[in-house]
Amino acid sequence: MNFEEMSKCPGCGVSQYKVKDDEECSSDENSNKGPPAKVLWYLSIVPRFKHLFANGDDAKDLTWHANGRNCDGMVRHPNDCSQWKKIDRLFLDFGKEARNLRLGLASDGMNPYGNLSTQHSSWPVLLVIYNLPPWLCMKLKYMMLSMMISGPRQTGNDIDVYLSPLIEDLTKL
Repeated sequence: MNFEEMSKCPGCGVSQYKVKDDEECSSDENSNKGPPAKVLWYLSIVPRFKHLFANGDDAKDLTWHANGRNCDGMVRHPNDCSQWKKIDRLFLDFGKEARNLRLGLASDGMNPYGNLSTQHSSWPVLLVIYNLPPWLCMKLKYMMLSMMISGPRQTGNDIDVYLSPLIEDLTKL
């Protein structure tokens, strides 16, 4: 669904734009004036994954969890853990294909100005590819900033609204 043309949130009915204290909140004339209340920068993951699989060395590294690891019973990588194996058992088709990506999603808010009295927060959302070998998993090259949520308050329980473009891309993949 495209929310770009809407002036109010379809979920809660609140204006998508900052409203001054002296303006009437219910007026449609004033609801689309001013800067946005929150901003979401989304960086599509589809072209980045295509780029990784187009490079021969990266494509080989992305299947390391299935082809190159040492299976000695020691936990050295997420694929050695019981949860990885449980997903393979629950979703047989997904587990059989070595090129299917296992991703970790991480997000945490921060105040970019370093001033605790400033009412602004930024929430980077990172993706980590767990298919890679342990020495590459957490390298900056393979950690992807997929979105940045910026606004006056933290996202809280409404983060699912902001994650919808990412979920659409993952569904497409």
